[in-house]
Amino acid sequence: MPTEDNHTRKIGLIGLGLVGAALMERLLEEGFTPIGCDIDPQRCRLAEQHGVTLAADPRRVAEQVPRVILSLPDSTVVEQVLTGPHGLLTAQPLPLYCLDTTTGDPETTERLARHANRHGLHLLDATLSGSSRQIRRKEAVFMVGGDANAFQTCRPLLKQLAAAVFYLGPPGSGARAKLAGNLILGLNRLVLAEGLVFAEQLGLDLPAFLEMLKHTPAYSAAMDSKGDKMIRADFTPDARLRQHHKDVTLILRYAQKNNLTLPLSRLHLDLLEKAIAAGDGDLDNSAVIRQLQPLPPHHGDA
Repeated sequence: MPTEDNHTRKIGLIGLGLVGAALMERLLEEGFTPIGCDIDPQRCRLAEQHGVTLAADPRRVAEQVPRVILSLPDSTVVEQVLTGPHGLLTAQPLPLYCLDTTTGDPETTERLARHANRHGLHLLDATLSGSSRQIRRKEAVFMVGGDANAFQTCRPLLKQLAAAVFYLGPPGSGARAKLAGNLILGLNRLVLAEGLVFAEQLGLDLPAFLEMLKHTPAYSAAMDSKGDKMIRADFTPDARLRQHHKDVTLILRYAQKNNLTLPLSRLHLDLLEKAIAAGDGDLDNSAVIRQLQPLPPHHGDA
């Protein structure tokens, strides 16, 4: 029979995509035992190759662990995982804590936190700032909303997975911070793309120009994570473009609720929609640069 210490080292991990797989690797690196679950068989096979035990559904994950981490596409899927016929809330016994890293709808997050709490499950919106590559390197940042006591209990775990951990207030606060942070991050990335396209058209050597930029007041962290990818046209995904389109759509929905226009984000959404229409949705979000590059010259019939 496992000791209590072995039991507490078990962590449920539901969602094994780019972020979930990165969290899986961090958990393994820190000596935890992840119990994984995903609807995609290929992701499950990759997790098994890392030695991760798999469960058939969220309920079976939850019944084996005191804490569960969610890494899911959106709030609709989070709600299904929590409240569906084989969801976390059907588990016997329930886990104590659920850490939701999904970039989701803040109001839905608040509602689900209240619902989970009535069943005895503490739900924290523990959103992450950072790509899957940054998560693997323990360079990401947690932005957490939820019950303060639950946060304090889970804080040691969060600190083992990220470079920094910030508590921002009641349920939904982490989700709100993620949207506001992603607005700034996405526009930094877009501005970098436009600047690199402009510099190339001026005839500058792009690697040298990018290195120089990092030492000027124009610097942003997007240069470190996305600059080389843009220059090399290496769009292997660390974070998919279509996921950021989802984020910007949600940002603009909340802006409208608060009578804000956000003109730069509206332009950004238009470019992301064009990128998805061009087939770039599953590429890295740095692929937005392709929408800014000049079209090749058109050679008509003589």
